[in-house]
Amino acid sequence: MSLTKTSELREMSDEQLNATLAEARNAMFRLRIKSQMERLDTPTELMKNRKLIAKIKTVQRERELGLGK
Repeated sequence: MSLTKTSELREMSDEQLNATLAEARNAMFRLRIKSQMERLDTPTELMKNRKLIAKIKTVQRERELGLGK
């Protein structure tokens, strides 16, 4: 999963954000399971995924509060 810029996330529609969030959560789940079973190829992938989820939730909250442009 590539790290998405916050500006790119802000350009997405609500449906796209929800789909991206679901995909990121699913990937996070799989990475956590894999990390417990075996050594990850890229251990930083967990951190990157966590940050992506946080960015998506931030953009969603901004929209909810009407802070977005």
